[in-house]
Amino acid sequence: MRTGIVMTARPGLEDLAVRAEELGFSSFWVYDTPMVHGDPFVSLALCAKATSRIRLGVGVTSPALRSAPAAAAALGSLNALAPGRIVCGVGTGNTARRTLGMRPVRMAELESFTGALQDLTAGRDTDYREGARASRVRFLHVGGYVNTEDPVEFVVAAFGPKVAAIAGRLGTGLISFALHAPAAWSALGQARRAAAQAVGNSEKTHAYLISSLYLLADGEDRYGDAVKDAMGHIAVSALILAVENPAFRAALPREESAAVDRLLRLRGTTAADPDRHHALYQNYLGRLSPEERDLVVPSLVDKFGLVGTREEVRQQLNALEVSGVDELVIQPVVDPEAEMAELARLLP
Repeated sequence: MRTGIVMTARPGLEDLAVRAEELGFSSFWVYDTPMVHGDPFVSLALCAKATSRIRLGVGVTSPALRSAPAAAAALGSLNALAPGRIVCGVGTGNTARRTLGMRPVRMAELESFTGALQDLTAGRDTDYREGARASRVRFLHVGGYVNTEDPVEFVVAAFGPKVAAIAGRLGTGLISFALHAPAAWSALGQARRAAAQAVGNSEKTHAYLISSLYLLADGEDRYGDAVKDAMGHIAVSALILAVENPAFRAALPREESAAVDRLLRLRGTTAADPDRHHALYQNYLGRLSPEERDLVVPSLVDKFGLVGTREEVRQQLNALEVSGVDELVIQPVVDPEAEMAELARLLP
């Protein structure tokens, strides 16, 4: 299984991209959450100029953040800087929309937006709409501006079969966040393949898992502070999702639901507060603060962290690879450069 790195957009990120390339990682991704982190296209442009081999990914953008022409221009510009090395994830904007106090977009919008990006970045015409008005658009000046010759790889953010089917119809790959159940990945792959076969798509695509990883030393506590610091950002993101999605919270076991209540108290907000996003998403996907470590109850470690001895983690990764995951993408949050070096030493 290949391995990659994902980070939050900020100045100086290109230095970590260079180090990731030196260490042999396959990809370097940047989140697209405008009201939480910096701009991913600015960061990736600097990464593109500083590197020469590593693939560079946006993980993930959304039709609610930019128009298709604007997003395609950004991707085409990156592709001119790093020809053939650009990967674009597209989702409904579950986080990026909620940090604005809005809801994710519909799956139909995800499908039409992704299809438009595929067309435009390949130099083809596509439909563009504003309200009732529609037109056909394409890049008018290509040479020296954007690269439409080298392909951009697209992946759709999926947690269920309906979005996986979109990936199949469009001929894209898949990307998912902290989805560790091999059976779930097998189901996504089956839904994608069935949809692809129905429309005659046969392109080879890839599946990416964004997660966290911690290898335990002999006798180390599986639920200790070091583990929580390494994967707590993902566990807390799940608690935030439970605030935003009552159906998701209703399915949580008692200790996790109690952790949601503690999170709300610590953040000084409520699930009914229309401005809760101001508090909920502070330091989103950043290193866990010490006072929030007790939010990461044992079941969250088991669900949302790849944690164990080297042999245990290897078994987990082998099962995921068999189920269809091609690349594990890790976000180091404690000491990124040191953690990348350790990951490169320990992982294949």
